[in-house]
Amino acid sequence: MLGRAAVVVPTAGFLRPASLRFEHGRTDPDARYTDWLDAGALAREVLDRVGPGGPGEYLPVLWDVARDRAARVGYEPAPPGGVLLVPGPLLQGVGLAFDVVVHLRVAPPARRRRFPAEQAWELPAFDRYDDEVDPVALADAVVLADRPEHPALVLQGRLAGPPR
Repeated sequence: MLGRAAVVVPTAGFLRPASLRFEHGRTDPDARYTDWLDAGALAREVLDRVGPGGPGEYLPVLWDVARDRAARVGYEPAPPGGVLLVPGPLLQGVGLAFDVVVHLRVAPPARRRRFPAEQAWELPAFDRYDDEVDPVALADAVVLADRPEHPALVLQGRLAGPPR
């Protein structure tokens, strides 16, 4: 993928409205896990549109979380032969059709040490994700990030190459 143009579409722009995200309270870890991301909109407005048979354009953001309203932006053309990067938490296991998945793995003890105190209520959502989805097993590449100053890359599946 060297030398290709890249487009970054963070999942933060595809969160559901506050009325849906916070229906069960502002600090419900189960809602954080299942109700925050509008995966259907992300697929429809980004992945399907830049994928095979799509028109080659994407919506960079759907929802303005700060204003809690539609972002009201237009579609942007995807660069020919480019790469689409979709960073965000809890993305595997929701039916999104990614060509390659890179998972940043932070073990639960390290996650607990590094998570901001005001967001600690989210930790059970990440534990549940690890247990139910097993994102390490599904990823094409895993970045071991317990110590961000010394990350380690593990290539799996088709990215691992032939056995030696």
